[in-house]
Amino acid sequence: MVTYKIGISKTEHDEFVKASKQTNLLQSSDWAQVKDNWGNERLGFYQEGVLVASASVLIRPLLLGMTMLYIPRGPVMDYNDSALVKEVITALKAYGKTKQALFIKFDPALLLKQYKIEQEAEENTETLAQLAHLQEAGARWTGRTKAIAESIQPRFQANVYTDSNLTATFPKHTKRLMKDAQKRGVETSRGDITDVKAFADVVALTENRKGVALRNEDYFKKMMTIYGDNAYLHLAKVNLSKRLQEYKEQLTQIQKDLSETGEHQKKRLTKLKQQEASVSKYITEFEDYVSQYPDELIIAGILSVRFGNVMEMLYAGMNDAFKKFYPQYSLYPKVFEDAYNDGIIWANMGGVEGSLDDGLTKFKANFNPTIEEFIGEFNIPVNKWLYPLANYAYEARKKRNNH
Repeated sequence: MVTYKIGISKTEHDEFVKASKQTNLLQSSDWAQVKDNWGNERLGFYQEGVLVASASVLIRPLLLGMTMLYIPRGPVMDYNDSALVKEVITALKAYGKTKQALFIKFDPALLLKQYKIEQEAEENTETLAQLAHLQEAGARWTGRTKAIAESIQPRFQANVYTDSNLTATFPKHTKRLMKDAQKRGVETSRGDITDVKAFADVVALTENRKGVALRNEDYFKKMMTIYGDNAYLHLAKVNLSKRLQEYKEQLTQIQKDLSETGEHQKKRLTKLKQQEASVSKYITEFEDYVSQYPDELIIAGILSVRFGNVMEMLYAGMNDAFKKFYPQYSLYPKVFEDAYNDGIIWANMGGVEGSLDDGLTKFKANFNPTIEEFIGEFNIPVNKWLYPLANYAYEARKKRNNH
């Protein structure tokens, strides 16, 4: 017999989630502080006094005192245990009634498929069995959706599993662009809360370019404060005047070498002339930048958050005026390197379209991610009379917001 307790401690919930195979930032107790426009309660489910399932539940108020409940990447439990699944779903429904919920939406961290881009993979038979347990327990599955816009959390994500020699697995053109970033003097380091304004500025530039609304400085400060050392702010910066001076010194040396090279040294002459043309091009480019921008500035950044031994790369921005500096190809490898050194087993680059033909997928493919396909969303109807109408209204609103 499963009993449930409302308001279990942050520590009890977080330790249970971290010890599971379903560890995910969205089930961290602190995530509810980030999503402070929702209410929140933590539910623990016990068998004979032992915690066997846990859920951080977000609560959205609706009209007339009604609510909608959402459990992102949860509940966390053993989905192979059909009896446990049934009891937890029943208990969630009972809890939903105390909140006058119309329905409860959840999307557990269960993977239907894992594969590299351009590879095929079979659906995981264990996950299919877990799906059957959920449906038998009365949870209504929304199915194998493809588009990011069809669900609250993306059903497909590009996830990088960290390794000591990860960059060796990157495509050749990625390695070339990493070198190009280095040649242009891009330096990447981990920042702190004092760098949030500069990060927010490059995110704002990204918003303007893509016509999307991300987050502002206050929001990023809040995340950095809530997660502390578990928040990773990686920044790419350039010192334009310093790099320009270095190029000028290189050009002086190349021209000196050219003057000392005989006509018969054809290979050396060819190589030096190519270097002269390349460095001269950089000098022209940098002189233009120096006339427009301060000597040192941040041109790109990524904000990630760690929970347990996993990481979500949540927000990224870039000053498009510096796209030829390829700062992302310096930033992303740095995030993966720091994650690996801190014992993080994977860093999720975020959602992609299930068709895998969108711009996000093409960019993320540069870092050889594993595409992970989650099982997707479920609804637990709580108010059996109003649920059909509420779900119809929810789906209609979602479609409106995505057009």
